[in-house]
Amino acid sequence: MTKKLREKWNEALQAVLPIIAIVLVLCFVIAPISSSILLCFLLGAVLLLAGMMLFTLGAELAMSPMGERVGTCLTKSRKLPVVIGLSFLLGFIITISEPDLQVLANQVPAVPNMTLILSVACGVGAFLVVALLRMLFSVALPPLLLAFYGVVFVLAMFVPKDFLSVAFDSGGVTTGPMTVPFIMALGVGISATRSDRHAADDSFGLVALCSIGPILAVMILSMIFKADSSSYTPPVIPEIGDSKELFLLFARELPAYMKEIAVSLLPIILFFMIFQIFMLKLTTRKLKKIAIGLAYTYAGLVLFLTGVNVGFMPAGNYLGQVLAKSAHPLFLVPIAMIMGYFIVKAEPAVYVLNKQVEEITDGAISSKAMGMGLSLGVAVSLGLAMVRVLTGISILWFLIPGYAIALGISFFVPKIYTAIAFDSGGVASGPMTAAFLLPMAQGACSALGGNIVTDAFGVVAMVAMTPLITIQVMGLTSRIRSKRGAQEGMSAAHGQSGAYAAFELLDDDAIIEL
Repeated sequence: MTKKLREKWNEALQAVLPIIAIVLVLCFVIAPISSSILLCFLLGAVLLLAGMMLFTLGAELAMSPMGERVGTCLTKSRKLPVVIGLSFLLGFIITISEPDLQVLANQVPAVPNMTLILSVACGVGAFLVVALLRMLFSVALPPLLLAFYGVVFVLAMFVPKDFLSVAFDSGGVTTGPMTVPFIMALGVGISATRSDRHAADDSFGLVALCSIGPILAVMILSMIFKADSSSYTPPVIPEIGDSKELFLLFARELPAYMKEIAVSLLPIILFFMIFQIFMLKLTTRKLKKIAIGLAYTYAGLVLFLTGVNVGFMPAGNYLGQVLAKSAHPLFLVPIAMIMGYFIVKAEPAVYVLNKQVEEITDGAISSKAMGMGLSLGVAVSLGLAMVRVLTGISILWFLIPGYAIALGISFFVPKIYTAIAFDSGGVASGPMTAAFLLPMAQGACSALGGNIVTDAFGVVAMVAMTPLITIQVMGLTSRIRSKRGAQEGMSAAHGQSGAYAAFELLDDDAIIEL
């Protein structure tokens, strides 16, 4: 276990140190900030590192095995009404368990928090049913995505503008560190019961479809609850006199996050225990391993969210204000792009996605390639988000062309790349984006005198969109290379062995004339 913890610590350092370095360079050279905020940021970074280390180990030991076993168990029941009912219940419970949803609920005006949370949970539950039925009946993902996003953008024409950015943000926020490991493992468990050649491809795509439900839920709510005005409460900028005050600032917030994560994990644990009693019947040794993993997951999320929300959120907001007030506010665009490139590596759920992709594809799509695709996508999205902050352009001018390109490409790339790409959109937009980059955009927007609700919100939505394109471009490149290889193999093939080698290089859906 010590070796594993050391490995996870090294991974956390590689992910977080570049962000710390960038912020320190900005603070000492371009955007000076108070020593109070800097100390909060540094202590928050230490907690974030420890939290990432424990969470990634916990997800590996508990969340992923739990999801896989529940998925396998669901499909083995062979009773469609049972699968549908339990899938909806699971999606509903997991969504309520997602800590980031509380942050979203506090930002939406005129809608009671619990009303929003329950509505979004129903949306995720309904789309988890759709995702599981797609896997069971082997339905292609691109046509489904085209149909559902078509409905989303038609509804967008009727949604009040104050809700538009928040609605798209909700799709990324709901698929966070609690939801993603379980849902992705659920897909792996279900695909394991299928014996066809496309089972591995279909093991992805659950997060992609589950990201659509919250968007539709918030849009429908916006038409029911008419908000006359939108209020925004900026994060409190801490003023610290000494080291004791710094300690007390974090110590006061820690119990709240301990309670929040306990409440979040409890429904998932109860759901799994019911499965264990009636269907799974795992050995005591396996249950102990899962229990240890859950303890790591709990401790990791508590430390991570405390560090990010108490240390990173005020720093992000203040940094955005300082950069926007500087002589060259346009610097916001390249600075945000550099931050976006590195900050996605620190998202807890990204680690889970990259690892699962590498395992399912037997290394054909490496975690390094996935990391590069996600980093480039998020860098572009943060640059575009800051352009919105500076200009006030409607988010639809970015989302409609972006999704049109992503959905168009999906019909020409290998199936597995489309499923992974649309999963990665929800995964990339997690707590680091919501608690550092979104406050940075809000701080900049406030300093520039813009409308925070319409111009600053939408950062999460932009982060969720661009990886859809970059990951699929990787797939398109892969397909072009494989076709070239197939042509070269066929021209060089002589005799039976050569013909067999050429056949192996063909795509799954290639037509062979006899």
